[in-house]
Amino acid sequence: MSLTTPTKLEELRAKLYAKAKAEPAFRFYALYDKIHRWDVLAEALRQSKHKRGAAGVDGQTYEQIEAHGEERWLKELQRELQGMTYRPQPVRRVLIPKPGGGERPLGIPTIKDRVVQTAAKLILEPIFEADLSEAAYGYRPGRSAVDAVREVHQELKRGRTQVVDADLSKYFDTIPHAELMKSVARRIADKAVLHLVKMWLKVPVEERDEQGRPKYSGGKRSKQGTPQGGVISPLLANIYINRLLRVFAKSELMKRSGAVLVNYADDFVVVARRGAAEVLAQVKRWLDGMKLTLNETKTSIRDARKEHFRFLGYELGPLVYKKTGQKYLGARPSKKAMEHAREEVSRILRRGRTERWEEIAGELNRFLRGWATYFAYDSPMHAFNVLDWHVTERVRNFLSRRHKVARATSRFKYNEVHRSLGVLEVRALLR
Repeated sequence: MSLTTPTKLEELRAKLYAKAKAEPAFRFYALYDKIHRWDVLAEALRQSKHKRGAAGVDGQTYEQIEAHGEERWLKELQRELQGMTYRPQPVRRVLIPKPGGGERPLGIPTIKDRVVQTAAKLILEPIFEADLSEAAYGYRPGRSAVDAVREVHQELKRGRTQVVDADLSKYFDTIPHAELMKSVARRIADKAVLHLVKMWLKVPVEERDEQGRPKYSGGKRSKQGTPQGGVISPLLANIYINRLLRVFAKSELMKRSGAVLVNYADDFVVVARRGAAEVLAQVKRWLDGMKLTLNETKTSIRDARKEHFRFLGYELGPLVYKKTGQKYLGARPSKKAMEHAREEVSRILRRGRTERWEEIAGELNRFLRGWATYFAYDSPMHAFNVLDWHVTERVRNFLSRRHKVARATSRFKYNEVHRSLGVLEVRALLR
């Protein structure tokens, strides 16, 4: 399915971006009617369906909407927005495991709320995109996490090897509402749109106790946080962190230090030529003023010529060419990324699966292709070789159990796994 937006909507977004770019102080005052425009809502539903996702607190699914009639459902939603009777429902909170251990809270809005948030994002995104710093890479059109890693790596090679390896503490959960709304209102004067955003910030969060009974937190009394999982949340997070990026770019201290900041959502690093300790102290002061904090245990200063640091799944720092023994500043998958890959391969090839091998191999290949595509930037062949051999061993174990043959036999060796059995060889993608 193509996700290119319809021409009229593309034209509208282009005009909003051009206006915002040409007039940095302009405040947009007539946007609400564009959010409930039919083509905008239809595109919002299409994008929401493409991403799928679980049902919210009301239990409504896309299949139920199709049975009800999508056009009828959208018209009902449009009337709610036009009549100003739309009210978001509570966000359903679920906990998802983090690759390195622990759990991350994820807020799941209802489909109706996801569609309205997507419609708002379609209108607001081009306005704020015109303002966002070049240092920001997260959740932006035409930019990716690998682009952010590449930028950090290139700056290291340019001699910015003093690294402030920073970790924002619970960024999405601690964004202050009052300050965030000021940042939004700097560009948006339409009170109806500001009211929409405020409602999404103040929506209650529903959790279930051990007996399955609902309990609520947040709501109108909450003064901080935007739920991870909400469609509008990444845009709001970018708008707020942009305050830090703008003041950083204007700072004389950062210019003297030769410092460059690279940001992806709630992750950022600063690479500098000199004075990393002074840079870190100033960044802390700015964050204090924004009512944000650094995780002290995960924030450190590194010398990239001698030490490694992690950023967005990569490990950057001194590496060695195995053939020549020559050192260089490189990037490779981190130990956590390799561990996560092994865990995911084991999950896919878990004991007891009874599907056809072609289905299991297809699932395995989709994961391997995505992993290899992400980590292909500058990575040495060794990491990919290690993963290929691990996959071979796991496939061999899985098929030996399935076919009740001893692992000591010559069956399911490397070439058979990656040729006859159709399992992707990730090092071939790297080549």
